[in-house]
Amino acid sequence: MKIAIYHNLPSGGGKRALFEMARRLATEHTLDVYTLSSANHEFCDIRPYSRQHHVFNYRPLPLARSPFGRINQGIRSADLLRLRNLQKNIAHKIDAAGYDAVFVHNCQYGQSPALLQYLQTPSVYYCAEPPRQLYEPPLWRPYTQRSRLRAAIDRADPFPATYRYTLARLDRVNTRSASVVLTNSSYSYEVLYRIYGVFAKVCYLGVDTQLFRCLSVPKADYVLSVGAMRPDKGFDFLLRSLACVDIAYRPRLIIVSNFAEPRECAYLDQLARESGVTVEFRSLIADEELTRLYNQALLTLYAPVMEPFGFVALESMACGTPVVGVREAGVRESVADGFTGVLTERDPRQFADAVEGLLRDSERRTAYGRNSRAYVEERWHWERCVDYLSEHLVNAARQKSVRIGGA
Repeated sequence: MKIAIYHNLPSGGGKRALFEMARRLATEHTLDVYTLSSANHEFCDIRPYSRQHHVFNYRPLPLARSPFGRINQGIRSADLLRLRNLQKNIAHKIDAAGYDAVFVHNCQYGQSPALLQYLQTPSVYYCAEPPRQLYEPPLWRPYTQRSRLRAAIDRADPFPATYRYTLARLDRVNTRSASVVLTNSSYSYEVLYRIYGVFAKVCYLGVDTQLFRCLSVPKADYVLSVGAMRPDKGFDFLLRSLACVDIAYRPRLIIVSNFAEPRECAYLDQLARESGVTVEFRSLIADEELTRLYNQALLTLYAPVMEPFGFVALESMACGTPVVGVREAGVRESVADGFTGVLTERDPRQFADAVEGLLRDSERRTAYGRNSRAYVEERWHWERCVDYLSEHLVNAARQKSVRIGGA
């Protein structure tokens, strides 16, 4: 088949997933990529697997500085409308090129790409998550607290409400316009139904077991966590939990990030000092270095808030390192509690007990690590994911043939 791929993804799990899918689809289908200049093209580069790689120029408008910062939400609303117009033109170009189907991924600005509502070609949209800032409460941070006067002024400000309304309206129309919606977990399936009223298909992702593999390296005295340095990644919870671990067993924590919000980094650094936890921050490391860190870690700790899927648990298990995680959202579907790791409630004491229990019991830790690798190889490989994806792309293309034949 002739398939068009659209994305506007930064570095991270979404782009890694697209890379793994694209390089496998390319063995049987012809792929052309349509993307924006704002996307990250170097990280998990899919250009080698595409026949053509079309890049359309798009950059957000510059934001205003103080004292005019209040208009920034209005500027962001204008950006969404600019993006919609650009994606409308891209949809027309895709339709004119005669593809059998279009495989669409998230947009880092508008979440669901607006081209979905303009495409005449059947579309398969992989919705990793909705715009969570619209539907989930903000997480408390000292650096975001406002005075009563400032809060009252913010409530009277029309621009934030305009931006949220614009984003929600466009995102809902876009998502409901897709021919097929795929998602990454049963948890996400339920979330998408509540928000959009669509029944998505669960297409579980996988992990590259050749990259993330067991190495012949000794374990080191640290535990590992991986993710963007943002409040929703739950690193503050990990620090509070490790502070509850007996000091004789309390390990050093290494946090690896592909993005670091400076205020969050400063907050976590201060929290670590107050908690008596030794933490080391690393950023933008190569995949081979990440694989080595997974292998040498005693445990991987994973506590993002309502993470829809999360590659970290699978990557760690593929490297033979057990995971201690929070029993919520997509993590419940990837970590086998009592077999590849331990899941607890979002309670620092419970989490600390699970960590300390595994640190004290090297035999159980080793068994969980051995189970982890076998579990990933059996259930979490990319071939199963791409077979299921291909099935939906083929079915979508058949719908186009039926329409043409009946026209």
